[in-house]
Amino acid sequence: MKIFNELTKKTFITIIILFIARLGMFIPIPGIDHDALNSNIQDNSIINFLNIFSGGGFSEIGIFALGIVPYINSSIIMQLLIKIIPELENWQQEEGEIGRQKITQITRYLTFAWAIIQSYSISIWIKPYVFDWNNRFAIECIITLTTGSLIAMWFTEVISEYGMGNGSSLLIFQNIISSIPKNLKNYVINGQNDEIIEKFILLTIFCIIIIIINILIQEGKRKIAIISIKQLGTINDLDPQSYIPLKINQGGVMPIVFASASVAIPAYLYQKTQSIYLLKILNPLLPNHFLYLPLYCLLITGFSYFYSSLILNTLDVSKNLKKMGASIPNIRPGSDTIQYLNQIINRLTFIGAFFLFSIALLPTVIANITNINIIKGLGATSLLILVGVAIDTAKQMQTYIISQQYDNIIE
Repeated sequence: MKIFNELTKKTFITIIILFIARLGMFIPIPGIDHDALNSNIQDNSIINFLNIFSGGGFSEIGIFALGIVPYINSSIIMQLLIKIIPELENWQQEEGEIGRQKITQITRYLTFAWAIIQSYSISIWIKPYVFDWNNRFAIECIITLTTGSLIAMWFTEVISEYGMGNGSSLLIFQNIISSIPKNLKNYVINGQNDEIIEKFILLTIFCIIIIIINILIQEGKRKIAIISIKQLGTINDLDPQSYIPLKINQGGVMPIVFASASVAIPAYLYQKTQSIYLLKILNPLLPNHFLYLPLYCLLITGFSYFYSSLILNTLDVSKNLKKMGASIPNIRPGSDTIQYLNQIINRLTFIGAFFLFSIALLPTVIANITNINIIKGLGATSLLILVGVAIDTAKQMQTYIISQQYDNIIE
């Protein structure tokens, strides 16, 4: 009973914070003509993409409009800096909890800096839609949006520490879920009653298929067996529980996030530029043009390899195996192990990138085959995030319950 009381408390804290964070989206910054703003950004590909993570915050320009976008940017920058700066890498690997706290603090400072930069950009961007734009309004807008972003960052930390699930992921999850009803109302299934029922059944089946593929991508892994010195000479040398799990999709949703953002840039520039020469260059890169899909595929593949190299360091894996007195069967420790792991990871990354590209195209392909345009509203990025966050949260709840049961048995 105590377990479920604690679980209920954590769940309640999470729900309350998510509710407050969502409420802040609808507290508008005064002095803005929101109707004119909304009517002029419907076709802005960059803003529509950012709205995925802010729950429409860039359309509403509320106090939480930035959400955790600056925090996400700062976290990515820190991942890069850790690989580049040896001192940061030492903090993460050698100094334990103290080192991680230092990295977290630097991430907060970066979030503050990014929030100011992005708030300033927004204050300039909305200038045509402000009733009385002046320096005072710009300063107030920057302070409001920056403060809202820092509060959102604090919300994520509170959820991660006292609630249930990963705070950043749950805020993004909530924003995506909240935008689904708004997107669905733009689609209508036409036809006779029988046709509508048939299309609805097809829609349900395709949604289930897309979700299943997403789960397979998120959970798929290859197990690299390892053997320790203690196991040598036993009847069964290889322990099925001793292995290195290598995920098919090491980078998670991030490769498709950055690829989607990158392919949206040419469309945005095409709308803004007046240069005939630049228009000719950008035209083949627009959606439904011949270079769009090859570029999208190359970007997903490139970002997949990039994030795979950031997340998994084969040199560290080799060193850790050596410290534990373990090795991969028939593979010599050291450089051979590193080379073997790199080969496996490169193959898995290529397969994962192929599946990511396939899932990105699947909604559009199904929509063209069945003429059910509602499928196009199911963005691959959104689906991957929803499935990934749901799986991780469910696993964390399960792990928490099991750990509490063990604690009660020990007591």
